[in-house]
Amino acid sequence: MNREKLIYSAVKVLNEDFHAPLERVAEVAQISKRTLYRYFKDRDALITACYVDMLETWYIAMVSAFNSDTDPVKQLEAMLYAAIDSGVKYIFLHALEERQVDVAAMDKEKVIAYEQAKEKWFAIVPQLQEKHIIDNHLSSAWIRHLFASVARASVKALNSGDVAPNDLKKFAWLSFSRSIGIVQS
Repeated sequence: MNREKLIYSAVKVLNEDFHAPLERVAEVAQISKRTLYRYFKDRDALITACYVDMLETWYIAMVSAFNSDTDPVKQLEAMLYAAIDSGVKYIFLHALEERQVDVAAMDKEKVIAYEQAKEKWFAIVPQLQEKHIIDNHLSSAWIRHLFASVARASVKALNSGDVAPNDLKKFAWLSFSRSIGIVQS
C-alpha cells in the first residue's frame, strides 16, 4: 500500500460520505486502521493530504488548459472545464470551505506552484477587460468567485443527475461567459 493509493481511497470514501470514519477509508484501501495511522496521524492529516493532491491535480489541469490555446477567451473556457473536471474528483473538499486546511503541513513548493497557476488565470481577466471583452465594472475578485461558483454548481448538477453530462460544460460556459459580459462565444 502506498500513500497515493490511500489518498485515492480516502477521496472515494469521503466523496460518498464526508463524515465517514477512518475505518471505512482503511476498509476501502484494504488495509488495517493501524496501517492507515502510520501514514496519517489523524483525520485532519489525511484530509490535508487529499487537499494537496487536489491542488496538484488542479495545477496540472489549469496549466494544461492555459497552454491549450493562445486566445485568452478560449484559455478561460478551457480553464473552466478543467476546474469542473477537477471538482468532480474532489467534491467532498467543498465541505471544507468553512474549515481551514493546515497549510503549514503542505509542501511549500506545491503551494507556490498552485499560486503561480492562479496568477496566470488572474492575468487573463484584466487583459480581456482592457480589450472590452469582459465587463470592466466587475472586479477580478468577483469574477474569480463567480468562476469557482459556476464550477461548483456544475459539479453539483452533474452529481445530482439534474443535467445531462454532455450539456454540463456548455451550460457552465454559457452561464459564466455571459455573466461577465462575453457574448462572442
